[in-house]
Amino acid sequence: MEKKWENFLTPYAQAVDELKVKLKGIRKQFNEEKKHAPIEFVTGRIKPVESIKEKQLRRHITMENLEDEMEDIAGLRIMCQFVEDIYDVVELLRQRNDLVIVEERDYVTHRKPSGYRSYHLICKYPVQMMNGEKQILIEIQIRTLSMNFWATIEHSLNYKYQGEYPEEIKARLISAAESAFRLDEEMSQIRSEIKEAQQYYSYGERRKN
Repeated sequence: MEKKWENFLTPYAQAVDELKVKLKGIRKQFNEEKKHAPIEFVTGRIKPVESIKEKQLRRHITMENLEDEMEDIAGLRIMCQFVEDIYDVVELLRQRNDLVIVEERDYVTHRKPSGYRSYHLICKYPVQMMNGEKQILIEIQIRTLSMNFWATIEHSLNYKYQGEYPEEIKARLISAAESAFRLDEEMSQIRSEIKEAQQYYSYGERRKN
C-alpha cells in the first residue's frame, strides 16, 4: 500500500477498532445483567484501496472530496438474532454522545429490489489523532443472522456477475431473501420462548463451570 493511502486510512482503522470495542462492551453489559443482548456479534473492515479507487472513478469523486463523499470507507456490521433487536440497536446508537448519526436507511422495512435487507446508519465519529481530533464518516450496517447469510451469498454472486444476473439467479435470490425474512418473522413469533431457553442454557453452562 502506498504510504499516502496508509496515512489516509489510519484514522478510519482507529475508528473501526474503537467502535468494535465499545459495541462488544454493550453486549457484555447486557450479559452481565442477565438480559437479552440485542447485539450478537460485531465485525468491521476498511474498504480496500482498489475498491476505493474504483468507486472514486465510478462516482467521479476527487481525492479532495473523498472524506466527505465516500461514506463507507470505514464499515461496521452488527449482527442480531431478531428483527426487533435491529431497532433496539439503532435506538442504543441514537442515544450515544460519542457519535452523530447523519443519515438512516431502513432497508429492513423497505427492502431493495434485489431482496436485500439491512438497516444502515451513516455516522460521524471523532478520532483523536496526534494533531488533534478528526471527524470520520463510518457506515454501520445492522442486520439479522439470516439477512447476513443472504447478503454474503449475494455479494459473492454479484462479484461474479457484476450485477448482471441471469434471470433465473435473480429470481432465486429474491425468493431466498423472502424465505430468510419469513424465517426471521417466525423466530420473532417465538422470541420470548427462545430468549427464556437461552437464559436456561446460559445458567446451566455457568453452573458447570
